[in-house]
Amino acid sequence: MEKNIIIVGGGFGGIQSAISLARKKIKNVKITLISNKDYFQYYPGFYRIVTGASPIEVAIPLSDILPKEVNLVIKSVNDINLVEKKISCEDNYSFYYDTLVLALGSETTYFNLPGIEELSFGFKSVDEALKLKKHLVSLFEDFKDFDKNDSTSHFHFIIVGGGPSGVEVAGDLSYFLPKLAKEYKIDPSWITIDLIDSNSRILPTLPEKVSTRILARLRKLGINIFLNRTMEKEELEQVFIKGMSIKAKTVIWTAGTQLNKLIPKISGLQFSARKRVEVNEYLEAKGSDKIFADVFIVGDIANTPYAGLAQTAIHNARFVSKVISMRSKNKKIKIYKPEKVAFSIPVGVDWGVFSMGNINFYGFFAYFVRHAIDFVFFFQVLSFVKFIGLFIKGWKYRKIKLK
Repeated sequence: MEKNIIIVGGGFGGIQSAISLARKKIKNVKITLISNKDYFQYYPGFYRIVTGASPIEVAIPLSDILPKEVNLVIKSVNDINLVEKKISCEDNYSFYYDTLVLALGSETTYFNLPGIEELSFGFKSVDEALKLKKHLVSLFEDFKDFDKNDSTSHFHFIIVGGGPSGVEVAGDLSYFLPKLAKEYKIDPSWITIDLIDSNSRILPTLPEKVSTRILARLRKLGINIFLNRTMEKEELEQVFIKGMSIKAKTVIWTAGTQLNKLIPKISGLQFSARKRVEVNEYLEAKGSDKIFADVFIVGDIANTPYAGLAQTAIHNARFVSKVISMRSKNKKIKIYKPEKVAFSIPVGVDWGVFSMGNINFYGFFAYFVRHAIDFVFFFQVLSFVKFIGLFIKGWKYRKIKLK
Protein backbone atom coordinates (compact mmCIF):
# COMPACT_ATOMS: atom_id res chain seq x y z
CA MET A 1 0.00 0.00 0.00
CA GLU A 2 1.35 3.43 -0.97
CA LYS A 3 2.25 5.73 1.92
CA ASN A 4 2.04 9.52 1.86
CA ILE A 5 5.07 11.60 2.79
CA ILE A 6 4.02 15.23 2.97
CA ILE A 7 6.44 18.14 3.27
CA VAL A 8 5.01 21.47 4.38
CA GLY A 9 7.13 24.47 3.37
CA GLY A 10 8.89 25.52 0.18
CA GLY A 11 12.03 27.01 1.70
CA PHE A 12 15.52 25.55 2.07
CA GLY A 13 14.43 22.72 4.36
CA GLY A 14 11.37 21.87 2.30
CA ILE A 15 12.97 21.69 -1.14
CA GLN A 16 16.02 19.84 0.19
CA SER A 17 13.75 17.30 1.90
CA ALA A 18 11.86 16.76 -1.36
CA ILE A 19 15.02 16.44 -3.45
CA SER A 20 16.74 14.10 -1.00
CA LEU A 21 13.69 11.88 -0.54
CA ALA A 22 13.17 11.60 -4.29
CA ARG A 23 16.79 10.54 -4.71
CA LYS A 24 16.38 7.82 -2.06
CA LYS A 25 13.96 5.98 -4.38
CA ILE A 26 11.88 4.68 -1.46
CA LYS A 27 9.39 2.09 -2.62
CA ASN A 28 5.63 2.54 -2.34
CA VAL A 29 5.60 6.17 -1.27
CA LYS A 30 4.05 9.31 -2.67
CA ILE A 31 6.00 12.51 -1.94
CA THR A 32 4.02 15.77 -1.80
CA LEU A 33 5.29 19.26 -1.07
CA ILE A 34 2.77 21.89 0.03
CA SER A 35 3.74 25.56 -0.27
CA ASN A 36 1.77 28.79 -0.22
CA LYS A 37 3.95 30.08 -3.08
CA ASP A 38 4.78 28.51 -6.43
CA TYR A 39 8.38 29.68 -6.22
CA PHE A 40 11.36 29.22 -3.91
CA GLN A 41 12.73 32.38 -2.32
CA TYR A 42 16.50 32.50 -1.95
CA TYR A 43 16.45 34.91 0.97
CA PRO A 44 20.26 35.28 1.36
CA GLY A 45 20.09 37.20 -1.93
CA PHE A 46 17.17 39.51 -1.15
CA TYR A 47 19.44 42.43 -0.32
CA ARG A 48 20.70 42.33 -3.92
CA ILE A 49 17.16 42.93 -5.27
CA VAL A 50 17.04 46.14 -3.26
CA THR A 51 20.17 47.39 -5.00
CA GLY A 52 19.45 46.37 -8.58
CA ALA A 53 19.54 42.59 -9.05
CA SER A 54 16.79 40.75 -10.90
CA PRO A 55 14.01 39.08 -8.87
CA ILE A 56 14.49 35.97 -11.03
CA GLU A 57 17.86 35.46 -9.34
CA VAL A 58 16.20 34.84 -5.98
CA ALA A 59 12.68 33.65 -6.89
CA ILE A 60 12.87 30.31 -8.69
CA PRO A 61 9.72 28.39 -9.72
CA LEU A 62 9.38 25.30 -7.56
CA SER A 63 8.49 23.36 -10.70
CA ASP A 64 12.03 24.09 -11.97
CA ILE A 65 13.57 22.73 -8.78
CA LEU A 66 11.54 19.74 -7.65
CA PRO A 67 12.13 16.28 -9.16
CA LYS A 68 9.31 14.80 -11.22
CA GLU A 69 8.67 12.28 -8.43
CA VAL A 70 7.42 15.10 -6.16
CA ASN A 71 3.81 16.22 -6.30
CA LEU A 72 3.58 20.01 -5.84
CA VAL A 73 0.53 21.58 -4.16
CA ILE A 74 0.22 25.36 -3.99
CA LYS A 75 -2.04 26.02 -1.02
CA SER A 76 -1.89 27.87 2.29
CA VAL A 77 -2.06 25.52 5.26
CA ASN A 78 -4.60 26.56 7.89
CA ASP A 79 -4.24 23.75 10.43
CA ILE A 80 -2.38 20.51 11.13
CA ASN A 81 -3.95 17.84 13.33
CA LEU A 82 -1.20 15.53 14.60
CA VAL A 83 -3.69 13.04 16.05
CA GLU A 84 -5.72 12.60 12.87
CA LYS A 85 -2.62 13.10 10.68
CA LYS A 86 -4.59 15.65 8.73
CA ILE A 87 -3.47 18.85 7.00
CA SER A 88 -6.23 21.39 6.36
CA CYS A 89 -5.64 23.94 3.62
CA GLU A 90 -7.46 26.87 2.10
CA ASP A 91 -10.49 26.27 -0.13
CA ASN A 92 -11.50 23.27 2.03
CA TYR A 93 -8.68 21.10 0.73
CA SER A 94 -7.29 18.51 3.13
CA PHE A 95 -4.52 15.92 2.98
CA TYR A 96 -3.68 12.92 5.14
CA TYR A 97 -0.11 11.86 5.76
CA ASP A 98 1.74 8.82 7.01
CA THR A 99 4.96 10.81 7.46
CA LEU A 100 5.09 14.59 7.85
CA VAL A 101 8.11 16.87 7.39
CA LEU A 102 7.43 20.32 8.83
CA ALA A 103 9.78 22.77 7.14
CA LEU A 104 8.02 26.07 7.72
CA GLY A 105 10.58 28.78 8.27
CA SER A 106 10.52 32.02 10.19
CA GLU A 107 8.89 35.37 9.56
CA THR A 108 9.52 38.95 10.59
CA THR A 109 8.60 40.13 14.07
CA TYR A 110 8.35 43.77 15.11
CA PHE A 111 8.25 43.12 18.88
CA ASN A 112 4.95 45.04 19.11
CA LEU A 113 6.81 48.34 18.77
CA PRO A 114 4.46 51.18 17.77
CA GLY A 115 4.58 52.19 14.12
CA ILE A 116 7.38 49.85 13.01
CA GLU A 117 5.33 47.34 11.03
CA GLU A 118 3.26 50.04 9.36
CA LEU A 119 6.02 52.50 8.49
CA SER A 120 9.28 50.59 8.05
CA PHE A 121 10.51 48.54 5.10
CA GLY A 122 11.64 44.94 5.25
CA PHE A 123 13.01 42.49 2.71
CA LYS A 124 12.02 39.12 4.10
CA SER A 125 10.28 38.38 0.81
CA VAL A 126 10.71 39.24 -2.87
CA ASP A 127 7.68 41.56 -2.73
CA GLU A 128 9.11 43.45 0.24
CA ALA A 129 12.50 43.80 -1.43
CA LEU A 130 10.94 45.14 -4.64
CA LYS A 131 8.79 47.57 -2.64
CA LEU A 132 11.89 48.89 -0.89
CA LYS A 133 13.80 49.26 -4.16
CA LYS A 134 10.90 51.20 -5.72
CA HIS A 135 10.81 53.47 -2.68
CA LEU A 136 14.55 54.18 -2.85
CA VAL A 137 14.42 55.09 -6.53
CA SER A 138 11.33 57.27 -6.02
CA LEU A 139 13.14 59.32 -3.36
CA PHE A 140 15.58 60.47 -6.04
CA GLU A 141 13.06 60.69 -8.88
CA ASP A 142 10.64 62.87 -6.94
CA PHE A 143 13.14 65.11 -5.17
CA LYS A 144 12.64 68.77 -6.08
CA ASP A 145 13.09 70.68 -2.80
CA PHE A 146 16.67 71.62 -1.95
CA ASP A 147 15.85 73.02 1.46
CA LYS A 148 18.69 71.89 3.71
CA ASN A 149 16.56 70.59 6.59
CA ASP A 150 14.18 68.67 4.36
CA SER A 151 17.01 67.25 2.26
CA THR A 152 18.77 65.86 5.32
CA SER A 153 15.79 63.72 6.34
CA HIS A 154 14.81 62.95 2.75
CA PHE A 155 18.09 61.12 2.12
CA HIS A 156 18.56 59.73 5.62
CA PHE A 157 18.44 55.92 5.64
CA ILE A 158 18.18 53.97 8.88
CA ILE A 159 18.80 50.23 9.07
CA VAL A 160 17.64 48.56 12.28
CA GLY A 161 19.44 45.30 13.06
CA GLY A 162 23.15 44.50 13.01
CA GLY A 163 22.85 40.88 11.89
CA PRO A 164 23.96 39.53 8.49
CA SER A 165 20.98 41.03 6.61
CA GLY A 166 21.48 44.48 8.11
CA VAL A 167 25.21 44.46 7.40
CA GLU A 168 24.74 43.21 3.84
CA VAL A 169 22.14 45.78 2.88
CA ALA A 170 24.06 48.60 4.58
CA GLY A 171 27.19 47.74 2.60
CA ASP A 172 25.33 47.54 -0.70
CA LEU A 173 23.40 50.78 -0.09
CA SER A 174 26.69 52.62 0.45
CA TYR A 175 27.38 52.00 -3.27
CA PHE A 176 23.86 51.94 -4.69
CA LEU A 177 22.59 55.24 -3.26
CA PRO A 178 25.49 57.41 -4.55
CA LYS A 179 24.96 55.84 -7.99
CA LEU A 180 21.32 56.89 -7.84
CA ALA A 181 22.35 60.37 -6.74
CA LYS A 182 24.69 60.67 -9.70
CA GLU A 183 22.01 59.47 -12.12
CA TYR A 184 19.51 62.05 -10.85
CA LYS A 185 22.14 64.81 -10.50
CA ILE A 186 21.79 65.10 -6.73
CA ASP A 187 24.72 65.87 -4.43
CA PRO A 188 25.63 62.52 -2.79
CA SER A 189 26.76 64.36 0.35
CA TRP A 190 23.04 64.57 1.29
CA ILE A 191 23.03 60.79 1.81
CA THR A 192 23.31 59.48 5.37
CA ILE A 193 23.19 55.79 6.30
CA ASP A 194 22.79 54.70 9.95
CA LEU A 195 22.94 51.15 11.29
CA ILE A 196 21.32 50.70 14.69
CA ASP A 197 21.51 47.64 16.96
CA SER A 198 20.55 46.94 20.57
CA ASN A 199 23.60 44.72 21.18
CA SER A 200 27.04 45.88 22.27
CA ARG A 201 28.45 44.81 18.88
CA ILE A 202 27.22 43.91 15.44
CA LEU A 203 27.02 40.25 14.40
CA PRO A 204 27.24 38.97 18.00
CA THR A 205 27.18 35.31 16.88
CA LEU A 206 30.56 35.78 15.18
CA PRO A 207 33.91 36.01 16.99
CA GLU A 208 34.49 39.45 18.42
CA LYS A 209 37.55 40.08 16.27
CA VAL A 210 35.47 39.38 13.15
CA SER A 211 32.73 41.77 14.28
CA THR A 212 35.39 44.41 14.89
CA ARG A 213 36.79 44.05 11.36
CA ILE A 214 33.31 44.33 9.84
CA LEU A 215 32.55 47.36 12.00
CA ALA A 216 35.69 49.06 10.71
CA ARG A 217 34.71 48.21 7.12
CA LEU A 218 31.23 49.69 7.53
CA ARG A 219 32.64 52.88 8.98
CA LYS A 220 35.10 53.10 6.11
CA LEU A 221 32.11 52.98 3.77
CA GLY A 222 30.69 56.03 5.57
CA ILE A 223 28.01 54.20 7.58
CA ASN A 224 27.23 55.50 11.07
CA ILE A 225 26.95 52.75 13.70
CA PHE A 226 24.82 53.10 16.84
CA LEU A 227 25.18 50.23 19.32
CA ASN A 228 23.39 49.56 22.61
CA ARG A 229 20.45 51.53 21.24
CA THR A 230 16.99 50.01 21.65
CA MET A 231 14.28 50.92 19.17
CA GLU A 232 11.22 52.38 20.87
CA LYS A 233 8.79 53.48 18.16
CA GLU A 234 8.44 54.98 14.72
CA GLU A 235 6.30 57.87 13.62
CA LEU A 236 5.92 59.41 10.18
CA GLU A 237 9.47 60.31 9.04
CA GLN A 238 10.88 60.00 12.56
CA VAL A 239 12.21 57.16 14.71
CA PHE A 240 12.73 57.07 18.45
CA ILE A 241 15.51 55.00 19.92
CA LYS A 242 16.97 54.89 23.40
CA GLY A 243 18.32 58.32 24.18
CA MET A 244 17.59 60.01 20.86
CA SER A 245 15.24 60.60 17.94
CA ILE A 246 16.14 60.80 14.25
CA LYS A 247 14.27 62.21 11.29
CA ALA A 248 14.32 59.95 8.24
CA LYS A 249 12.04 58.98 5.37
CA THR A 250 13.42 55.44 5.16
CA VAL A 251 13.66 52.88 7.95
CA ILE A 252 14.71 49.36 6.96
CA TRP A 253 13.84 46.68 9.51
CA THR A 254 16.09 43.59 9.75
CA ALA A 255 16.03 43.21 13.54
CA GLY A 256 13.88 40.21 14.37
CA THR A 257 12.30 36.94 13.30
CA GLN A 258 9.82 34.53 14.87
CA LEU A 259 8.39 31.12 14.07
CA ASN A 260 5.89 30.84 11.26
CA LYS A 261 2.56 31.77 12.81
CA LEU A 262 1.07 28.34 12.03
CA ILE A 263 3.48 26.43 14.28
CA PRO A 264 2.23 27.63 17.71
CA LYS A 265 -1.30 26.71 16.65
CA ILE A 266 -0.45 23.02 16.19
CA SER A 267 -1.76 21.21 19.25
CA GLY A 268 0.59 18.73 20.92
CA LEU A 269 3.98 20.21 20.12
CA GLN A 270 6.46 21.04 22.85
CA PHE A 271 8.43 24.30 22.65
CA SER A 272 11.81 25.41 23.98
CA ALA A 273 12.49 28.64 25.81
CA ARG A 274 13.47 30.12 22.44
CA LYS A 275 10.00 29.17 21.10
CA ARG A 276 11.36 26.49 18.74
CA VAL A 277 9.88 23.00 18.46
CA GLU A 278 11.56 20.43 20.71
CA VAL A 279 12.90 17.40 18.83
CA ASN A 280 14.55 14.10 19.70
CA GLU A 281 17.82 12.68 18.35
CA TYR A 282 16.14 11.87 15.02
CA LEU A 283 14.53 15.33 14.65
CA GLU A 284 11.10 13.94 15.47
CA ALA A 285 8.71 16.30 17.23
CA LYS A 286 8.38 16.01 20.98
CA GLY A 287 4.99 16.33 22.60
CA SER A 288 4.15 16.91 26.24
CA ASP A 289 4.10 13.20 26.95
CA LYS A 290 5.22 11.44 23.77
CA ILE A 291 7.28 11.51 20.60
CA PHE A 292 5.49 12.04 17.30
CA ALA A 293 7.42 9.36 15.44
CA ASP A 294 5.89 10.28 12.11
CA VAL A 295 6.46 14.05 12.37
CA PHE A 296 9.89 15.50 11.55
CA ILE A 297 10.95 19.10 12.16
CA VAL A 298 13.61 20.79 10.02
CA GLY A 299 15.03 24.27 9.59
CA ASP A 300 14.33 27.44 11.54
CA ILE A 301 11.53 25.96 13.65
CA ALA A 302 13.57 23.03 15.04
CA ASN A 303 15.31 23.46 18.39
CA THR A 304 18.73 22.40 17.13
CA PRO A 305 22.10 24.15 17.28
CA TYR A 306 22.55 26.81 14.59
CA ALA A 307 18.84 26.88 13.73
CA GLY A 308 17.88 29.88 11.63
CA LEU A 309 20.57 29.40 8.98
CA ALA A 310 19.98 28.03 5.49
CA GLN A 311 22.89 25.61 5.79
CA THR A 312 21.37 24.13 8.96
CA ALA A 313 17.98 23.70 7.28
CA ILE A 314 19.66 21.84 4.41
CA HIS A 315 21.64 19.64 6.82
CA ASN A 316 18.47 18.85 8.80
CA ALA A 317 16.57 17.97 5.64
CA ARG A 318 19.22 15.59 4.39
CA PHE A 319 19.37 13.88 7.79
CA VAL A 320 15.58 13.48 8.02
CA SER A 321 15.43 12.07 4.50
CA LYS A 322 18.03 9.49 5.46
CA VAL A 323 16.09 8.54 8.60
CA ILE A 324 12.89 8.02 6.62
CA SER A 325 14.72 5.96 4.01
CA MET A 326 16.59 3.80 6.53
CA ARG A 327 13.41 3.11 8.49
CA SER A 328 11.65 1.98 5.35
CA LYS A 329 14.38 -0.67 5.04
CA ASN A 330 14.40 -1.49 8.78
CA LYS A 331 18.04 -0.45 9.01
CA LYS A 332 19.90 1.05 11.95
CA ILE A 333 19.98 4.85 12.09
CA LYS A 334 22.68 7.09 13.49
CA ILE A 335 21.51 9.94 15.71
CA TYR A 336 21.52 13.56 14.60
CA LYS A 337 24.71 15.57 14.92
CA PRO A 338 24.78 19.30 14.16
CA GLU A 339 27.09 20.41 11.40
CA LYS A 340 29.54 23.23 12.00
CA VAL A 341 28.35 26.35 10.21
CA ALA A 342 30.21 28.96 8.21
CA PHE A 343 29.36 32.63 7.85
CA SER A 344 30.05 34.29 4.51
CA ILE A 345 29.01 37.92 4.50
CA PRO A 346 29.59 40.50 1.75
CA VAL A 347 30.11 44.03 3.05
CA GLY A 348 29.87 46.37 0.10
CA VAL A 349 31.39 45.66 -3.30
CA ASP A 350 34.42 43.39 -3.63
CA TRP A 351 34.90 42.93 0.12
CA GLY A 352 33.55 40.28 2.43
CA VAL A 353 34.14 38.08 5.45
CA PHE A 354 34.33 34.32 5.76
CA SER A 355 34.24 32.86 9.27
CA MET A 356 34.16 29.21 10.28
CA GLY A 357 35.48 28.27 13.70
CA ASN A 358 39.07 29.49 13.90
CA ILE A 359 39.22 30.15 10.15
CA ASN A 360 38.61 33.79 9.29
CA PHE A 361 39.59 35.74 6.21
CA TYR A 362 38.58 39.03 4.65
CA GLY A 363 38.64 40.99 1.43
CA PHE A 364 37.91 40.18 -2.19
CA PHE A 365 38.42 36.43 -1.87
CA ALA A 366 35.89 36.22 0.96
CA TYR A 367 33.50 38.26 -1.19
CA PHE A 368 34.08 35.84 -4.06
CA VAL A 369 33.45 32.83 -1.78
CA ARG A 370 29.99 34.15 -0.90
CA HIS A 371 29.03 34.37 -4.56
CA ALA A 372 30.54 30.95 -5.17
CA ILE A 373 28.30 29.53 -2.42
CA ASP A 374 25.24 31.01 -4.16
CA PHE A 375 26.48 29.63 -7.46
CA VAL A 376 26.97 26.10 -6.07
CA PHE A 377 23.55 26.06 -4.40
CA PHE A 378 21.67 26.88 -7.60
CA PHE A 379 23.81 24.45 -9.58
CA GLN A 380 22.76 21.69 -7.16
CA VAL A 381 19.02 22.33 -7.31
CA LEU A 382 18.59 23.26 -10.99
CA SER A 383 19.25 21.42 -14.22
CA PHE A 384 22.24 22.68 -16.19
CA VAL A 385 20.06 24.35 -18.83
CA LYS A 386 17.87 26.14 -16.27
CA PHE A 387 20.95 27.08 -14.25
CA ILE A 388 22.61 28.78 -17.24
CA GLY A 389 19.34 30.44 -18.26
CA LEU A 390 18.90 31.90 -14.78
CA PHE A 391 22.25 33.64 -14.77
CA ILE A 392 21.95 34.88 -18.35
CA LYS A 393 18.59 36.49 -17.53
CA GLY A 394 20.01 37.98 -14.35
CA TRP A 395 22.99 39.43 -16.22
CA LYS A 396 20.74 40.99 -18.87
CA TYR A 397 18.51 42.50 -16.17
CA ARG A 398 21.46 44.24 -14.57
CA LYS A 399 22.12 46.00 -17.88
CA ILE A 400 18.74 47.73 -17.72
CA LYS A 401 18.70 51.25 -16.25
CA LEU A 402 17.80 51.33 -12.57
CA LYS A 403 14.50 53.04 -13.21
